[in-house]
Amino acid sequence: MKEYDVVVIGSGPGGYICAVRCAQLGMKVAIIEKYKTLGGTCLNVGCIPSKAWLDSSEKFHELNHSFKDHGITTSSVTLDFNKMRERVKKVVSDVCGGVSFLMKKNKIDVYQGLGSFVDAHIVSIKGEKETTEIKGAKIVIATGSKPSSLPGVVIDKDRIITSTEALILKEQPKKLIVIGGGVIGLELTSVFRRLGTEVTVVEYADSIVAMMDAELGRSLHKILKKDGVEFLLGHGVTEVKSTAKKVTVKAKDKKTDTVVSLEGDYCLVAVGRRPYTEGLNLAAAGVKLDDRNRIETNSHLQSNISHIYAIGDVVKGSMLAHKAEEEGVLVAEIIAGQKPHIDYNLIPGVVYTWPEVASVGQTEEQLMAAGRDYKVGSFPFKASGRARASNESDGFVKVLADKKTDEILGVHMIGPRCADLIGEAVLAMEYRASAEDIARTSHAHPTYSEALKEACLAATDNRALNI
Repeated sequence: MKEYDVVVIGSGPGGYICAVRCAQLGMKVAIIEKYKTLGGTCLNVGCIPSKAWLDSSEKFHELNHSFKDHGITTSSVTLDFNKMRERVKKVVSDVCGGVSFLMKKNKIDVYQGLGSFVDAHIVSIKGEKETTEIKGAKIVIATGSKPSSLPGVVIDKDRIITSTEALILKEQPKKLIVIGGGVIGLELTSVFRRLGTEVTVVEYADSIVAMMDAELGRSLHKILKKDGVEFLLGHGVTEVKSTAKKVTVKAKDKKTDTVVSLEGDYCLVAVGRRPYTEGLNLAAAGVKLDDRNRIETNSHLQSNISHIYAIGDVVKGSMLAHKAEEEGVLVAEIIAGQKPHIDYNLIPGVVYTWPEVASVGQTEEQLMAAGRDYKVGSFPFKASGRARASNESDGFVKVLADKKTDEILGVHMIGPRCADLIGEAVLAMEYRASAEDIARTSHAHPTYSEALKEACLAATDNRALNI
């Protein structure tokens, strides 16, 4: 039986990054992956393919709707859905291949198969042809999550689908019903709407992206509605049925009890994700779960069995790839005897619609609920020279700062390239910058990032220069 300093179960962003960092720190490492390709949900059926689809669909949409504003006239524009799908597959293959390269480069042993605990130190790996057992002095569980569903809704993976199936559809839907107005539902809504699909989003809450600052949700709702997306907010799904060629969804208005019946080609269920621990045989190792089937961990991400750690979607907190990566590094460095830290308040959230939505820190609603004395600075992209030049003037940047100290407490933005812009806000907040610190920092002109500077100026005695 081979023995390792660290055995990592799961090769998603949290798992493979943890394995690489452990190897960098001189440990003998093994990684176990249930599926044939490395990379987990994010690289195979999540972040990477969805962003590839978003990019392709945006180009198609611009060609049909935006190029004429730039003096570019086109004709006979056609969509080759299959070729677009094949491009996405190649992107996924290339990125996953990169993870395999990293394993070889860092001399990490890769085991393909279902990993399950025999006891607290031994893991059995059931492959296609044989079962292998390995031993780890430390073990890291990084098995990620799976799509959730609603009570009474059976996901048949044919007409009633999750994001996994939506990313590999062999045909473009004519009519798509999306249950869930969160990140996953809205990103795929953007993909298919831009390709010409009629999309209706059904959301139980009274707003979309409800966990983000409310102003972002209102603005994104307005923009997507203008683009032709239909919304049924405040509606609870009561029934989903499918036939060989169509699906019907019934939803009840929370306020009036009125039932609406919808019909489409597919129904995408995007109501969140759940921790994936099936098959791990955690009982054999004595590892405890909480009431939401997450692995219980302390501040060092140790389970109740001190040498077994857990990271990413199987522990509490946001289900984000970059959060899992940070936790993977933290665990590796703790095992090595270092003293790293993570500020979970500074894990940014992004919605890759267009315009993009990004947020970090406290929302205005959270500050109000906490009774925090704060001030607000906001700047619209319509006043940005770069945004105007690029014909991308929807949205704004909002900065929340402490009224007395001027420390930045939260940054919320919707607009062009916000997924990249949020990084400056995260870095500033990591060093506890004030709004004036950013306001007095030179930003190249013309750039989208000037909008953050202007919002910070607006937060410091209403000094914005371009509004």
